[in-house]
Amino acid sequence: MAVILENDWDGILAPQFESAPYRVLRAKLANEYKTQRVFPDMFDIFNAFRYTSYGATKAVILGQDPYHNEGQAHGLSFSVPEGVDLPASLRNIYKELESDLGIPPAKSGNLTKWAKQGVLLLNSVLTVRAHQAASHRALGWEGFTDGVISVINEKTSPVVFILWGAFAQSKTALITNPMHLIISSPHPSPLSASRGFFGSKPFSRTNDFLISTGQTPIDWALE
Repeated sequence: MAVILENDWDGILAPQFESAPYRVLRAKLANEYKTQRVFPDMFDIFNAFRYTSYGATKAVILGQDPYHNEGQAHGLSFSVPEGVDLPASLRNIYKELESDLGIPPAKSGNLTKWAKQGVLLLNSVLTVRAHQAASHRALGWEGFTDGVISVINEKTSPVVFILWGAFAQSKTALITNPMHLIISSPHPSPLSASRGFFGSKPFSRTNDFLISTGQTPIDWALE
């Protein structure tokens, strides 16, 4: 079944969706969803692209794979639906947001407002088995999302790539266009946030860059 995103990603990603590697991936996913508990819901896998068109993308926050506990993943990196308890990494993201811009932590972990302003909340791997972190690594998603990063790298308008942690930073080689800005720091997880994520000011740095390149800054407040 064709993936319909209802924006300019449809034409841009059509070659990937029609490729042999994606057909292999799709067959593996069909079996996974049939035989395992997999997150997010299959209709939410591509939400990052539905909420943030290619043309509107001016920042990318790259995650590794979806949250793997019940009810958390909904197709946007680091985001959870309304009413779901905040994961530890997201709590730390909110702490840094408050330190950076004075914005108090939101009660909701739903980051859709960011996505609708041009922040592509992209995971490198778009699915995961329940309670098994990184269980869909090497299933075939990495080639697909590397292609996404590469096509964003080709944009003729400047983009901010926010890379938190070693895994996200491993994608730096795909970002070769000198007009873009890369913001790298340790991951916001409790294991590493104190090693340089706190104090890295990614939100103000993103907005400063967007303003300097004639673009509208992100309203990071969620409430």
